[in-house]
Amino acid sequence: MLEAETDGLIRVFLVDDHRVVRRGVSAYLEAVDDIEVIGEADDGRRALERIAVLGRDRDLPDVVLMDLLMPIMDGITATRQIKSRWPTIEVVAMTSFMEEAQVRGALEAGAAGYLLKDADADQVAQAIRAALVGQMHLDPAVARLLADSVRGPRRPAETLTPREREVLGLVAEGASNRQIARTLVVSERTARTHVSAILFKLNLVSRTQAALWAVREGLARGPRDRP
Repeated sequence: MLEAETDGLIRVFLVDDHRVVRRGVSAYLEAVDDIEVIGEADDGRRALERIAVLGRDRDLPDVVLMDLLMPIMDGITATRQIKSRWPTIEVVAMTSFMEEAQVRGALEAGAAGYLLKDADADQVAQAIRAALVGQMHLDPAVARLLADSVRGPRRPAETLTPREREVLGLVAEGASNRQIARTLVVSERTARTHVSAILFKLNLVSRTQAALWAVREGLARGPRDRP
């Protein structure tokens, strides 16, 4: 996978309705040199309230680790609202459940990753770093679930232009829009436009689905297949 490009400490906000989980995650993130936990909440609504306070002080988190099943406001709803109100904040779902509807719901709401709560500290840190630079990090079991659910687009791949195929290959390698722009010597906005066009033409809803489909169809290699 492409390496994350980060400067300074990555500011993380934890959302989980179990205090012991928040304490555990906070404890092992404290041992990671480039990550600091700046706040926490026990449901989605309180998370929005506390992030809003941080925003007034110009102290927003970079990444939110979000549980999905919580009282008052669930994690998918909270993720959608965070991405709507603060687009620069990235969200990584972290939950005990691996149902396709939940995975798709979280990704469609704007989550930049999906982890299971049995993930080790290195996986969590990798997901946080990846989210910060616009990359997608999925638990291997979640990636397999999505790959199995992809049955191919309703429109043929031949509708893609040569440049869109090139962009699709980079997406499959895990490249962010910024990295695609650098590689192809175009603006980040142009890279984003290409990705949107690919999703529309292939009738897919996320760049993760596009990457999985490209690898499945033999049009690109995934991050772990790179030499």
